[in-house]
Amino acid sequence: MSKQEQCSTFKTMCGGQALIEGIMMRGPKKQAVVVRKSDGELEVQEKELKFIKDRYPILGWPLIRGVVNFADSMYNGVTALMYSAEFYPEDGEEEEPSKFETWLNDRLGTEKFTALITTLAVILGMAMSIGLFFLLPTLLGTAVTVLTDSMLARNLAESLLKLLIFVAYLALCSRMGEMKRVFSYHGAEHKTIFCYEAGLPLTVENVRKQPRHHPRCGTSFLFMVIAISILVSTVVFAIWPVHNALLRFLAHLAMLPAIVGISYEINRWAGRHDGPVTRFFVAPGLWLQNFTTFEPDDSMIEVGIKALELVLPEVKGEDAW
Repeated sequence: MSKQEQCSTFKTMCGGQALIEGIMMRGPKKQAVVVRKSDGELEVQEKELKFIKDRYPILGWPLIRGVVNFADSMYNGVTALMYSAEFYPEDGEEEEPSKFETWLNDRLGTEKFTALITTLAVILGMAMSIGLFFLLPTLLGTAVTVLTDSMLARNLAESLLKLLIFVAYLALCSRMGEMKRVFSYHGAEHKTIFCYEAGLPLTVENVRKQPRHHPRCGTSFLFMVIAISILVSTVVFAIWPVHNALLRFLAHLAMLPAIVGISYEINRWAGRHDGPVTRFFVAPGLWLQNFTTFEPDDSMIEVGIKALELVLPEVKGEDAW
């Protein structure tokens, strides 16, 4: 672990997401999206955050809050990503909406139409992730039954396939030209957070010196979900052997909310503490960030600084993790 990480005692709940030529930051009360437009100017979007747990306190309980926060992050992340994409249409030309899109927009109104499109995008994204990281390993794992009926062997095969597919997916994304800039903005987000947590002025020079791997990154959380799913499914299928591939997949789906909730609590705990145990838990996620977090240039760092400054609380320390 770097000196910056060891010396940083304050941990902020502020965090963000890399976008297309931009960064989204979320603080305790506000969210900001900052996008670098093609003319070099910054486009800024701010909004006050409203949390569903304030209306329904039960949704803020441990284990439950992980699922709620994950769904909320997915929705807000896709919304911000679509917003940033508006400034960079494909081939530099705005695509004309289809007749169906125009009809929906007229019937629902712009706000409801945007919410519908965003919801569909989130559902499709989650369906693809579930298919890739849960359904595919389950189907491929059936090949083991040709050699042995051992449930342990099948569980082990599926576990290895989950890890291999996850790492291969990240490695493939990291080699895509368009994603490299997004991942560089990801690095700018991490460095800016580290600079703030170290108590240093938010300047390009100070941010540039910070590490680009952050222990509370979404990549680390996703790895935790995969790792916990392996442990939980191995125990469950050892107690309740299921050989049918479809039933095994349905069982994975049924366990997924609990897996996300457990992963969130472990990630939250690890993010609040420093020590050998927490370093053990975050080490794989930090390594995987070699695929999803690249060094940013100064213009990207400026975007990160602007986005973070917009969401910092007025009362110092109100954003403590």
